[in-house]
Amino acid sequence: MTELTVRTGHRREQLLALLADGQWHSGEQLAERLMITRAAVWKLIHGLTDLGVLIEAHHQGYRLAHAIDLYDAAQLSVFCGERAGDLQHIHTLFEVDSTNTYVSRCPVVESGKAVLCVAELQQSGRGRRGRSWYAPFGESICMSLGYMFDYLPPHFSSLSLVVGIALTRVLRDLGAREVGVKWPNDLLWQGRKLAGVLIEMRGEPDGQAQMVIGIGLNHWLSDVTRAHMVAQQLAVCDLHEILGEQCPSRNRLVALFTVELMQCLKLFTQSGFSSFMDEWRAYDVLNQQAVQILQGERSIAGIAQGITVDGLLLLNTSEGLQQFNSGEVSLRARPS
Repeated sequence: MTELTVRTGHRREQLLALLADGQWHSGEQLAERLMITRAAVWKLIHGLTDLGVLIEAHHQGYRLAHAIDLYDAAQLSVFCGERAGDLQHIHTLFEVDSTNTYVSRCPVVESGKAVLCVAELQQSGRGRRGRSWYAPFGESICMSLGYMFDYLPPHFSSLSLVVGIALTRVLRDLGAREVGVKWPNDLLWQGRKLAGVLIEMRGEPDGQAQMVIGIGLNHWLSDVTRAHMVAQQLAVCDLHEILGEQCPSRNRLVALFTVELMQCLKLFTQSGFSSFMDEWRAYDVLNQQAVQILQGERSIAGIAQGITVDGLLLLNTSEGLQQFNSGEVSLRARPS
């Protein structure tokens, strides 16, 4: 990376920090604060818009579409409280290919400890089964938590369900009472997608396993993003829509998720999924619902009957009760 590239990236992040309050800033003021020319400010603005950052331009100057709290490692550490001591490192990035990929390159060196990564822009975010996760600047939470297990706990295949439970706990405590989990790893509100989880594992020679837990959550979607989602026939919602002015900042929300995840992962290590089964039943949005499972070219219809302790979906079909593994199927609501 050249010195010019580093300097340009630094100026770009300084500019965003100035615009983060959502107020108008004249080109002259920005140039003075950054100690560059107005032409250089204009060039940085256009570079950011090319990355998908929504910046409004007017005779008054420039502003973001709405105020945003940029990720800050010091704030995250404070919000995590005592649990901050369990974090080996907090990475706050402006731009990354994928937070999961980044964390996978940062090995956790001690069992029960974690590495946290958040990014303002994620260019190659991934969902289940190779799908992409669309996350425009400042509108979503893109975070990954790397966690080291000394050994694989009982019912290890149900880990994604534990993560969904942890996130739902936090959101319901904040007031999002109708948020539930759609097996195996989506969070829904009133039938629309709020968040998704992607878990990847890297085994170690000594039998340890580092899990990378990727979380994408719609925090405050712009009208432009909503129009894009509608065009893609995606039914989505965001947390600001649910909680309004009570919606927490991204830094606080990431910290709340991190603290709850760390607590749940420690319990999962000790007792597997059995400790979470009752709570899953309370959050399960598919239970007793008519669903259709697509498995390759095969389509199976039935009534969802909950899950096994290993995280397999139970489906009552015309051929009897069947079990399905999360890695093999996708779900669609069956037409009534």
